Amino acid sequence: MKTERLAEKQRAFFESGRTRDVNFRMAALRRLRDGIGRWEGRIKAALYQDLHKSSFESYMTEISLVREEIDFLLKHMKEYAGTERVPAVLSQFPGRCFVKKEPYGTVLVMSPWNYPFLLSLQPAAGAIAAGNCCVIKPSAYAPAVSRCIRDLARELFSDRYVAVVEGGREENAGLLEQKFDYIFFTGSVNVGRLVMEKAAKHLTPVTLELGGKSPCIVERDADVDLAAKRIVFGKFLNSGQTCVAPDYCLVQQEVEKRFLGCLVKWIRRFWGARPLEHPDYPRMVNGKHFDRVMGLISGQETVTGGRGRRSTLQIAPTVLRNVSADAPVMREEIFGPVLPVLTYRSLAEAESFVAARPRPLALYLFTGKKSTARRVMNRLSFGGGCVNDTILHLASSRMPFGGVGESGMGSYHGKKSFDTFTHEKSILVRGAWPDVPLRYPPYTKEKEALLRISND
Repeated sequence: MKTERLAEKQRAFFESGRTRDVNFRMAALRRLRDGIGRWEGRIKAALYQDLHKSSFESYMTEISLVREEIDFLLKHMKEYAGTERVPAVLSQFPGRCFVKKEPYGTVLVMSPWNYPFLLSLQPAAGAIAAGNCCVIKPSAYAPAVSRCIRDLARELFSDRYVAVVEGGREENAGLLEQKFDYIFFTGSVNVGRLVMEKAAKHLTPVTLELGGKSPCIVERDADVDLAAKRIVFGKFLNSGQTCVAPDYCLVQQEVEKRFLGCLVKWIRRFWGARPLEHPDYPRMVNGKHFDRVMGLISGQETVTGGRGRRSTLQIAPTVLRNVSADAPVMREEIFGPVLPVLTYRSLAEAESFVAARPRPLALYLFTGKKSTARRVMNRLSFGGGCVNDTILHLASSRMPFGGVGESGMGSYHGKKSFDTFTHEKSILVRGAWPDVPLRYPPYTKEKEALLRISND
């Protein structure tokens, strides 16, 4: 089997010890960063082909973030990889304690189609920085980007070190049957459960970056116009196909009408009266997802949008109102350019609405009060989020990103990426003398009394 041979080759290369050398890893990351620079035009062309992403959006949301992550890791890698000295406790005296950082070994990175370049190479950069060999499995739903990543990796690396496996379900299944030392998966909750099930067979640790219905809460004291502007940006970026996109809005009743008007205003400012004709407006990834999202709109009250053009797989930015909490559009992650708007009377009501549902990957709160922000951030559980903005909390290598509960487990970005793919090995070094007899049998009341004194 091809995947089995590849896994064996990578394991043999890892066992050669070459990837443990920090200078080897840094050279690999520099090679990747420089290669991305040379291939930028081809990467943008592939993203346009798969998702109709503009040059600006491709750079802003994919290429620049990968480059920032690589630069951050290059700057800090020697510090992160260094042995950490820790003080010995009394029972270890005299002794030296330290934590040694070592790579897991062979890593599988499985990426989705919505940000196919970013979500393949950003975690892979962390795996390389930590000293692992890496197999990248891009999504078959983004074939142009998948080919681009494959060809880039072939130009830069031996497949014994970094390899790309293309294909669909058959290739995914084949890879999940192999024994990797770590699996990093980004995608849907259902597939995440399968990945975890397969990993359990080999007791392989996993990071799961999933999704969920990320809410926006808009209080009446918020800057409603600015809130609408930033929600429109975050929601309709990549045609709503973003794991941390605002999935629905909870708006205080008093400002609903004004908020809806502002949403419509900013949609028209960004993409004009006919957004399906705008050259920079993205599309749905394929017909299956186009039909699914159009089905979620069916039967709902539309404030704006609601139209789709199947020939180009585009759906106009759509805002819904008077949506039932039990409607299909509220029961599953939308992952498309559709924003349901619901109302609430009190903040406690909005908090209860969010808390009664699976914990989301992101939460966004718009308010003019610091006390409200502290309350919501403390009371509700979610992966990460923003106060008075959307999306941008994941744009920094200095902040970890990840889910909680059904929205995922584990995190990455920057130091968290390095730590995710690193085993911390605790070591105590002692000499032969003195050898305190307290811990050895026979145990007496006097020894127990001394033990208690030493622990006080």
